[in-house]
Formats: sequence, structure tokens, C-alpha cells
Amino acid sequence: MTVLIKHIHKTIVLAIALTMVFSCKNNFEDVKKIGISENAPIGIAENMNLKYTDSGRVTALLRSPKMLDFSNRDFPFSEFPDAVELDLFDENNQKSTITADYAIVYDKTGLIDMQGNVVLASPDNDTLFAEQLYYDQNREWLFTNQPVKFKSKGNILKGNIFDSNVEFTEGQLIESKEGVITVNE
Repeated sequence: MTVLIKHIHKTIVLAIALTMVFSCKNNFEDVKKIGISENAPIGIAENMNLKYTDSGRVTALLRSPKMLDFSNRDFPFSEFPDAVELDLFDENNQKSTITADYAIVYDKTGLIDMQGNVVLASPDNDTLFAEQLYYDQNREWLFTNQPVKFKSKGNILKGNIFDSNVEFTEGQLIESKEGVITVNE
């Protein structure tokens, strides 16, 4: 009888152990998310000054009073809710500056979405004004399908679609509203 009871105990223990082994799964990602809200940033940076370099040369400077890091999302991004200033440097180290009230940088695509009072000033004193402007970091390309005003050498152009490289040498202003107006300064 004792042998039978020992055998039953061993069988029960073995059954419980096998159940536990086969019911376990790798849920490390779920464990990492415990205590982190899906809508909350994983990090917050204040008074940031970020330098982008390529082959030892500074290609861009990004400054903002506040950055929210959402790299914990499936489609990671960084949000700049309190204004942003972006300096872009060409091969000759000439600087174009873009300022905006708000920006989002999408990590996977390299796209920067700038919104609210966007102003782009080139080294040649050409200036673009828009409510929204996208900057593709990979292609070094600027574009928007929102109304824009472009000042260049005393001329003012207004349109609804803007598409250009950062040097404004391959730019297009589409759906022009008012054409070219010469301003005497």
C-alpha cells in the first residue's frame, strides 16, 4: 500500500511539473511593460541640444526645451511639445535654420513633422513660412501640402504645396495663389 501511495504522489508531482513546463511561455516583453502606461513616454529630456554627425562633420543641431521619448511604442517617435529649433548644415558648412512650435521625429522613417509657425531661413536669406513642414532626414528633402509663403531676394511667392531640397535649388511651389510680387526694400 505504501508503495502505491508513493507511486501516486510521484505521478501527481510529475503531472504538475509537466503542466508547469508546457504552460510557460516567453513573455519577457510583457514583463518589461508592467508599470508603463502605453500612452506615457518612456523618458523626458529637458533643455536638450542634440548634434547629428556624418563622417565627423556636424550635419544638424536640434534644440528644444522639452522632448518626450516614445521609443517604447511599436512605431517609435520623439515628441517636442514646447518648440524646436533645427539647424541644417550643407557640405560647405552653411546653415539653414528651421523653427516651429511643435515637432515629432519618427525614428523608423527619419521623418520630422514640424507644426505651428514654421519658419525656415536659408544662408541666402530666403525664408519659408508655413503652418506645417516635413523634413526627410534620409533624402535631405523638405515638403508640405499646406499653404506656404516663400520670400526670396525681394520676391514673395504664395502657394499650397512646397517641395524642395534643403538648398532650395530643386524647389517647387505648386498651386500658386498670387505669383511673384517684387518688394522694394
